[in-house]
This record gives sequence, structure tokens and C-alpha cells, in this order.
Amino acid sequence: MLRPVPDTDGAPFWEYAARGELRVQACAACGELRFPPRPCCPHCQSFDSEWRAVSGRGRVWSYVVAHPPLLPDYAAQAPYNVVVVELDEAPRIRLVGNLVTGAGQPLGSFPPESVRIGARVRAVFHDGLPQWVAERS
Repeated sequence: MLRPVPDTDGAPFWEYAARGELRVQACAACGELRFPPRPCCPHCQSFDSEWRAVSGRGRVWSYVVAHPPLLPDYAAQAPYNVVVVELDEAPRIRLVGNLVTGAGQPLGSFPPESVRIGARVRAVFHDGLPQWVAERS
């Protein structure tokens, strides 16, 4: 399976994820949350930043269901979803991942026909990667 290749700006995101924490970069000057991480705040142009914990809760903003032909390791798990999640604390921040039935479950564990735009989800972590699970109503 493919693994993320962190760059200098994004490395802290992956370090926190490896500890089971969802954090996003924030401007230390104006407080604006931002993602993807970058050296300069797009709002006030400050170069000062910090990493803030977020709840990991949000909603499915969009999704796609992948079907073969794919890379061999992924084809064996298809069909599976790839979701774009809008975070509660920062609706302009959208993270990509998979909606699964529980941390570490296979990519195809959540039935593709059950994915809904607007569904409430929360982040879970497995092997240093954020995944998403449906919140109980």
C-alpha cells in the first residue's frame, strides 16, 4: 500500500497522526486554521505557525467509489470509497481518507452504497493514517 511522503511543512501532521491525534496548522498571528500546511499564512502573510488539535469530527463533503482496474494491492480491496471530509472547526478545511467500519478495517469494509454526502463522521487512526468512521446518530 502506498504511504504518504511528508514534506517539511506537512511532517508534523503525520507525526501527530502516528500518535492518534488530528491536528492542523494554525497561524500563530491571526489564528486562522489552514490545510494543507504551508510556510506562510494566506490571510495575514505571517510565517509564525502552530499545530492545533481538532475534534476530528466533520461531515462527508464528497466521495468517489474506486473500482478495478487499479494498482494490484488496491484492486483486491475494491470497490472502496475515498471520502472528502469537511471539518467541523474549519469548514474550509477538507481532508481525504476512507470511510471504514472501524480503525484498521479494510478499505472496502464500509458498504459503498451506504456512503452519503453530509453524513457525520469522526477520525480514527490506524498505522499512522487517519481514517473515518460514521458517527452514531
